[in-house]
Amino acid sequence: MMDLEEFELRKFVAPEFVFGIDARKLAGRYAKNFGARKLLVVTDPGVVKAGWADEVIASLRDEALECVVYAAVTCNPKITEVEAGAELYRREGCNAIVAVGGGSPIDCAKGIGIACSSRKSVLEFEGVDKVDLPGPPLICIPTTAGSSADVSQFAIISDRQRRVKFAIISKMLVPDVALIDPVTTVTMDAELTAYTGMDALCHAIEAFASTAHAPITDLHALQAIRLVAAYLLPTIERPKEMALRGAMMLASLEAGLAFSNASLGAVHAMAHSVGGLLDSPHGECNAILLPQVVAYNFAAAPERYLAIATALGLEVDAAAPAAACRALEAELTRLARAAGIVRTLGELGVGRGEIPQLAEQAMNDACIFTNPRQPRREDLEAIYGKVI
Repeated sequence: MMDLEEFELRKFVAPEFVFGIDARKLAGRYAKNFGARKLLVVTDPGVVKAGWADEVIASLRDEALECVVYAAVTCNPKITEVEAGAELYRREGCNAIVAVGGGSPIDCAKGIGIACSSRKSVLEFEGVDKVDLPGPPLICIPTTAGSSADVSQFAIISDRQRRVKFAIISKMLVPDVALIDPVTTVTMDAELTAYTGMDALCHAIEAFASTAHAPITDLHALQAIRLVAAYLLPTIERPKEMALRGAMMLASLEAGLAFSNASLGAVHAMAHSVGGLLDSPHGECNAILLPQVVAYNFAAAPERYLAIATALGLEVDAAAPAAACRALEAELTRLARAAGIVRTLGELGVGRGEIPQLAEQAMNDACIFTNPRQPRREDLEAIYGKVI
């Protein structure tokens, strides 16, 4: 029987989204419907090289809409990149934004939007519910299957001066529409496919185990876990097979709908800390940390992690939780390694002397508050120490 608390009043947010082959080609139609005159297209050099930005620009011009391109976004978007994009938006007289790319361009576009509408530094929005004014209309076209930034109320921005990544969490960041087209993911290489796929898995696992989970988010989270377990490795092996790419894009969507409304946990808090220090790939950091964080959390929510193990395809015994925990930890490690993620945090460049700083920053990350087990700084230091 379900607990009564599962039926407490909750609000769930998601953008309008169109999912399926050729969804990207609707960009111009949606921009026109939003009353756009001139759009800022936020993207990155890799997406431009792959041709996806040009396709979206062509869709806008088919509707006689003007646009200006901002493609100076890097991995882990920086405050300076948000500021430069906001300045270009204002200087060019834009009144809407299209983001084409993975999590970095989309998060940067979200930052640009709220910075423009409020005329404040994006730094002032760090934390939960700090955004007072919505940004201009935002259309998101994801080109990776994992970040789920296109459907979430999160934006993660890197502050290189403090060497930290900070989260902005607000319903004002939910895009107006996401055009989710699996075709755009066929140009991802094996490494990026692995990183983003493990990011989607981590989103789903942390959302399901979150203290803010709910029946609706549980459905999306478990289905995302099943999809990643079934399709990530085949997608890496057969990257041009559209049915596989579609399944991974669906996993990303389901995981995003889950974590945007249930939030995340210690894996993301700790990965943000590492990414802020080293500017390292977010999905890789998540994959490295996930097995150890799951092992740490398991006893706090064993029924949740048993369901996660089952969704991954493991046969576990609820009467033997210690064995189930070891099996789940081993499977998460195996999956990451099979996907080609084999480095440790030490091999990424983390030194043992930096662990206290990383743990302190993770303790202040917004994602830590919905972790199923509330950690002490010493606990996070111990987890970091196991993966260096």
